Amino acid sequence: MSRALESLIVGKVIGEVIDNFNPTVKMTVTYSSNKQVFHGREFFPSAVESKPRVEVQGGDMRSFFTLVMTDPDVPGPSDPYLREHLHWIVTDIPGTTDSSFGRELVTYESPKPYIGIHRFVFVLFKQNSRQAVPTPPSRDCFSTRRFAADNDLGLPVAAVYFNAQRETAARRR
Repeated sequence: MSRALESLIVGKVIGEVIDNFNPTVKMTVTYSSNKQVFHGREFFPSAVESKPRVEVQGGDMRSFFTLVMTDPDVPGPSDPYLREHLHWIVTDIPGTTDSSFGRELVTYESPKPYIGIHRFVFVLFKQNSRQAVPTPPSRDCFSTRRFAADNDLGLPVAAVYFNAQRETAARRR
């Protein structure tokens, strides 16, 4: 088992957000100031206010990918009864490019956790072709699994997550 999958299992991303899968594409998520997302790395909310650059390092220009970003710990990790909160969806990302080349279906919403440490999960799916994906009716109670099934996306090809918690005024200085 790869370290990436192991981290996703330990972090309960596999199980609570997505099913077990075989990573076949490399995805790199980088916030401003070259802060790269690694499994479980902690970020302050102020460091992730702007949408990141998400590079898809696989496929070719004729392959298309869908990116989904969610928070499965809403409103708090001990009782996530609103699981998952949708933060971002980009579709039709050509292989070997980044998210700026895709179609932003749901605009980026910066993480603002209020209670406890939240996981913010990026999941990449390979599309069968360019396709019209309907905009989800709500950001709340979103399901990455259901979205993938409804849009015939299959299992993920890549995933990564980071942790964040509420930032006090003293931390922002």
